[in-house]
Amino acid sequence: MQTRQLGTAGPVVSALGLGAMGLSGEAYGASDRGESIATVHAALDAGITLIDTGDFYGMGANELLLAEALRGRPRDSYVLSVKFGQMRGPGPVFGPQDNRPEAVKNFLAYSLSRLGVEYVDVYRPARLDPAVPIEDTVGAIKEMVEAGYVRHLGLSEVGAETVRRAHAVHPVADLQIEYSLLSRAVEAEVLPVLRELGIGMTAYGVLARGLISGHWSAGRPAEPGDFRVHTPRFAPGNVEHNLGLVEALRRVAAAKGCTVAQLAIAWVAAQGPDIVPLVGARTRERLSEALADVSLSAADLAEIERAVPAGSARGDRYPTAFMDSLGVGN
Repeated sequence: MQTRQLGTAGPVVSALGLGAMGLSGEAYGASDRGESIATVHAALDAGITLIDTGDFYGMGANELLLAEALRGRPRDSYVLSVKFGQMRGPGPVFGPQDNRPEAVKNFLAYSLSRLGVEYVDVYRPARLDPAVPIEDTVGAIKEMVEAGYVRHLGLSEVGAETVRRAHAVHPVADLQIEYSLLSRAVEAEVLPVLRELGIGMTAYGVLARGLISGHWSAGRPAEPGDFRVHTPRFAPGNVEHNLGLVEALRRVAAAKGCTVAQLAIAWVAAQGPDIVPLVGARTRERLSEALADVSLSAADLAEIERAVPAGSARGDRYPTAFMDSLGVGN
């Protein structure tokens, strides 16, 4: 497993990270706890060191699962990235973001307890809280860094100006944001600012929530709790168009001797050594597919661009109600 550094101020991590949300049945339907833990073990054994979670994934269940999966592993053998601030209600109900300084410290205390660790490697607000200046939120995380409970500051789904303001208070290690062949809005303003300031990127949604995994089909029945049924890109009419892009990508992948998923992950990784793709594998089988080493030449990248041009996806990446909370669009 190769490594990459999260910006100039962040930790050195594996060149591929594990996104843990789906391991506890959050958002993509039911999961198998035993298989989820086995998947974490397989990722660690394969050399993956970066594991990303959120304290609101399963209302803390994801952190408890990771605590069990990581038990007995040396603390310096993995890097925990934790998002906070997303309020929840009973059932599949999402509330507003709470990034007040006192809330930052409260959320962190609970995460440390559930994870069974003494510090979090990268701590980040899940979204921007419009009621709280980013300087106040970052200032609270800075205090936790100084106290030893957090090692690095991260951000998630914010725009270029917010990145600048946060970085002026405390060095930002990385921005976590959706980036894939279908979601490239970050390229216009955000990515140049990250590179100007020496900030890394952890890219989630690299397979567009399974849409460009090569395993999705139109009319596929959704499991209970799978939020993709509410996502515009999976809506009837849009999904057929988007799967047409996948078929164009499949032809490129076949010529390379790899799967569509492997090609899509490799494309994100090829966009720069400052980008670390996160894969949301829920099983060892999907993890094994994601771990394949696929290198892309300039000619390969040009062929992929012809197959899936920027802006060719149809439908927003989130339901309309969530789009306003994002720092960048599609």
